[in-house]
Amino acid sequence: MKFLDLAKVYIRSGAGGSGCVSFRREKFMEYGGPDGGDGGKGGSVWAEAVEGLNTLIDFRYQQHFFAKNGQPGKGQQRTGKDGDEIVLRVPVGTEILDEDQETVIADLTAVGDRIQLARGGNGGFGNLHFKSATNQAPRRANPGQEAVERTLWLRLKLIADVGLLGLPNAGKSTFLAATSNARPKIADYPFTTLHPNLGVVGVDGVEFVIADIPGLIAGASEGRGIGDRFLGHVERCAVLLHLVDGTSETVAEDYQTIITELEAYGGHLADKPRVTVLNKIDALDEEEQEEARVALEEAVGHKVMTMSGVAKSGVTEVLRTLRTQIDEDRLRYKSVEEEEPWQP
Repeated sequence: MKFLDLAKVYIRSGAGGSGCVSFRREKFMEYGGPDGGDGGKGGSVWAEAVEGLNTLIDFRYQQHFFAKNGQPGKGQQRTGKDGDEIVLRVPVGTEILDEDQETVIADLTAVGDRIQLARGGNGGFGNLHFKSATNQAPRRANPGQEAVERTLWLRLKLIADVGLLGLPNAGKSTFLAATSNARPKIADYPFTTLHPNLGVVGVDGVEFVIADIPGLIAGASEGRGIGDRFLGHVERCAVLLHLVDGTSETVAEDYQTIITELEAYGGHLADKPRVTVLNKIDALDEEEQEEARVALEEAVGHKVMTMSGVAKSGVTEVLRTLRTQIDEDRLRYKSVEEEEPWQP
């Protein structure tokens, strides 16, 4: 499945049906009076967050969504049929933006969240509606309301508890693969990860979701590399895990590069709680580890953790530290099922 986190859609609600001008025509009914029915209501366009989706790829192949118009009214006091509505089914975490890509119309953060994007037009009144004691044979009817047409953007921000940050080849995908069943692409060249990956990790009987995004480089906010647009996927995270490559000769500069890009991105991302970890310590001897750790702690301003995703040393301690930063209502506790004795 291809990953797509931004899509443009064109929507239009249904127009209301016109009212009918009709009179009762029956044998022996000389003055039957008006009996024109009202027009049907046009269909509306809705957006709903559903389970089982984690990409907007469906909107790559269909961008136009037009609801049905209401049918006009008919004689014998018959109301026209209402137009069928259209529902855009989107992943949880989808933001709906106006055409300017800045005005947020809705943020669907839970399964079942639903919003009306374009309301269908009301049907027009038939001449039956206008009869009175002084106007017993009205010959007028109202047209239905016009349709509403809009151009919208859908932007997906993944729902995760922990966001992984770091330069390319800092070991983010290796950490995700070592702690979860996710299998992101891992290689020894930059930008191996081209789209976000999610993994569910467990520690001490609880589970939470980690999001791995493509690496950032200096100038990402100006469009260098893949840019910083994937940072939107970690905006909803409770805590950020910042991995620094311990084999780099400039660990302090590498750390500051990511912080600079977070501040340039804006919002509250730079103010989120962060856990800084010196990674790839399996490739360093004790003296090199100590030198890199001291240099990184001077840049961070407090103690940092060390680990190796490949050797899985220090990984459990990092997961426990992350768990303490996540609110209890976001954690999912594993259900303990008692195993029944085996029987032939």
